[in-house]
Amino acid sequence: MATSHLTASLRNLPAFERFQPSTHRFPFAGHVRIATPTRTSFPSFVVKAATVVAPKHTSVKPLGDRVLVKIKDAEEKTEGGILLPTTAQSKPQAGEVVSVGDGKSIGNSKVDIDVKTGAQVVYSKYAGTEVEFNGSKHLILKDDDIIGILETDEVKDLKPLNDRLLIKVAEADEKTAGGLLLTEATKEKPSIGTVIAVGPGPLDEEGNRKSLSITPGNTVLYSKYAGNDFKGKDGSNYIALRATDVIAILS
Repeated sequence: MATSHLTASLRNLPAFERFQPSTHRFPFAGHVRIATPTRTSFPSFVVKAATVVAPKHTSVKPLGDRVLVKIKDAEEKTEGGILLPTTAQSKPQAGEVVSVGDGKSIGNSKVDIDVKTGAQVVYSKYAGTEVEFNGSKHLILKDDDIIGILETDEVKDLKPLNDRLLIKVAEADEKTAGGLLLTEATKEKPSIGTVIAVGPGPLDEEGNRKSLSITPGNTVLYSKYAGNDFKGKDGSNYIALRATDVIAILS
């Protein structure tokens, strides 16, 4: 008896992807009439992938006492020319002021921000909110987080703002009282130094500047873990801190 072959392909039916094509044999009895299958509707699925689209801004205007700073690129090499991996590159603490807010109100007075557009500034290490703008990294921070203005590459030229001081740190003792040499890890961090520069002073409740009692040339004792540390080009260590972190003036 002759037979006729019918192959049913299910590859293109998403609802039956788990089935394999099969071949069915039918007895041949003259003509075989196969009814045309009716069209069956299968539920369709729409997958929407989450897409993050970076907004394109033409300007960023900081509000109040906030400042927009373009971050200076991190150093990619040591002074000896050795390339640094990303994890070893020191986080920048300097940049250029791009825009400033309208200032803040203290009492009945309106106080303007101390820095102007274009100024090169140094700020606290973990201050502000980082944003991408015009293809570069920027920081929005409060003007009080700005340590000072630095127009050169020399840390000693820093001009502190508000109630901050710039201090040249005394060198750490390299020997114990018994004469033993100390390694860098065991040297005690100094908390004594000479004041290099002082800020104009903090604002009082009426928005007026209150001069600091500390002056350049003073030798001071300060809180051990206060402030922000900097290394000068001559290898000297500097620290910028608030006047309230100074414990005593030594003479």
